[in-house]
Amino acid sequence: MSTSIRISDATKRKLEALKREGESYDDLLDRLARSDRDVAEMAGFGPDGTDEHMRSKRAELNESFEGRESPGEPRDRSDEE
Repeated sequence: MSTSIRISDATKRKLEALKREGESYDDLLDRLARSDRDVAEMAGFGPDGTDEHMRSKRAELNESFEGRESPGEPRDRSDEE
């Protein structure tokens, strides 16, 4: 069963910008309409230890970025002369 809703052209453009590749408008609206409660109900879906594993991997990733330039940040070239 389908339902039609009327939206302005401006709203449609905004929704198109938010839409992911291969995502239907129904999927998009469902994703946008999720509540904090929906997300909370999904918590704990992974096996025990998943949260610690994710924290560990995030820390490793953060450490790998230490000392790297930020995009748009001028590079210190004083060592190159």
